[in-house]
Amino acid sequence: MATDYDATRKTDDDTESLDAIKDRIPSKPSTGEDDVDNVDSFSIPDVVNEELEVVVLPIQENEFTCVKCFLVKPRAQLAAKPRSGPVCIECAS
Repeated sequence: MATDYDATRKTDDDTESLDAIKDRIPSKPSTGEDDVDNVDSFSIPDVVNEELEVVVLPIQENEFTCVKCFLVKPRAQLAAKPRSGPVCIECAS
């Protein structure tokens, strides 16, 4: 929606009274079952207490670690090997 900032502003006569605005606000929020903001229906899943097992492999012969992005990449993505260390194609461009 476009706003004309050069237009004259409304005066106090054009605004609604505070009582009229309060009358439009509902006194209680709806208690419908489709209420998304209902905090009472939120529950934390049980996966929080589960332990995760991750196998970490050491760097392989055909891999390198880029010195700029610190990702392990295959040797096919090696762009250059300056004095600071190997750089991948994505970081070299």
